[in-house]
Amino acid sequence: MKTTTPLSDVPLTVRRTGGSAGLALLASIIVSFLAASSAPTPVYALYAARWHFSPITTTVVFGVYAVVVLTALLVLGRASGHLGRRPVLLAALALQAIAMVVFSMAGGVGALIIGRVLQGIATGGALGALGAAMLDIDRERGTRANAVAPGLGSGVGALLSGLVVQYLPAPTHLVYLVFIGVFALQAAGVAVLPDTGGRAPGLRSSLVPELAVPQRLRGPLLAVAPVLFAVWSLGGFYGSLAPALARELSGSGSAVIGGLGLFVLTVVSSATAVSLGRTPPRAVMFFGITLLVLGSLGTLTAVGLSSFAGFFVGTFVSGVGFGAGFQGGMRTVVPLVAEHERAGVLSAVYVVCYLGMSLPAVIAGALVVHGGGLAAATRDYSWFVVALAVMTLIALLRLKAPATAGCQDTPG
Repeated sequence: MKTTTPLSDVPLTVRRTGGSAGLALLASIIVSFLAASSAPTPVYALYAARWHFSPITTTVVFGVYAVVVLTALLVLGRASGHLGRRPVLLAALALQAIAMVVFSMAGGVGALIIGRVLQGIATGGALGALGAAMLDIDRERGTRANAVAPGLGSGVGALLSGLVVQYLPAPTHLVYLVFIGVFALQAAGVAVLPDTGGRAPGLRSSLVPELAVPQRLRGPLLAVAPVLFAVWSLGGFYGSLAPALARELSGSGSAVIGGLGLFVLTVVSSATAVSLGRTPPRAVMFFGITLLVLGSLGTLTAVGLSSFAGFFVGTFVSGVGFGAGFQGGMRTVVPLVAEHERAGVLSAVYVVCYLGMSLPAVIAGALVVHGGGLAAATRDYSWFVVALAVMTLIALLRLKAPATAGCQDTPG
């Protein structure tokens, strides 16, 4: 059987032996990695009370993770094309387990940062390999899973952590021990899963930071980059400061309420991505950006009225916008990617996403302390998202037809 590239030395029939089970396993690893990354979110209030740190520290700890993910994506994003998918994933799972041990034994902010660094390396090193491996198994379903799994993982992790903190003993230990067990089970599954990636020389040169986007894909990627940045900037807010805002609006210190905002945002976004799977990507992006504007304006109104219910209405609408925008962006780029380009291009996509998630959130943390408090920072952040979304909408309207020629579904 003829292969498409030197990296594709595994026959197609072998690649698909994992089938639906393999795809589900790989998607579950993205879910668990992103869930583990959001697990500390409801616990930050306990850490802050115990170690007396400010919202700036919260967003710095949050931002460190995103920056390290970015670095790992740039340095390690193409490694699976040279080492194979399986070794990269097993190493990432082991590193995630070590990070959970660090979190469970944390005695100060320094340990939190170390844990976040380890998490970031593991997640950044694995995302490209995971996304590429899912596309190896099934291009259409893999594309959809790449759009759904990250949001689902973030929301599940925040809610699970909130429930553990609120209702179970040892809240700063138990949730991390649960994830260690999950990673061990997933490692066992990866160990018996056929390796869908080829191996080729050139590993050392692949570690030189580079956004590996072929010339023909740069136009589509640049077209959707503002969409991805906008929706993930909202995710950064819900992962860092929204838990404190939800508790303030509700008048409750419940950790479940603190994690509920991120859960609603991400689960609604994942459901939206699934429901719009057959809608043309360009239309999906228009819909997503419009809903992102409406949701952000709804959040602004809710904060002005101190309305807890209004905050969650705005969150729900924003979640629809998040899911539609992210899914439309992914489906614009991913179907155009050749097999040997998958890990590198997906890493570039996630670089845009994590820049959107980290930079605005860290700035917002500074605004909480120096710019008038949490409500004022939320208003500024919401206006930023609205402005970014409007600019993105204008850019999409001006986008020429040739740049969107690839924005059609790949036949399944």
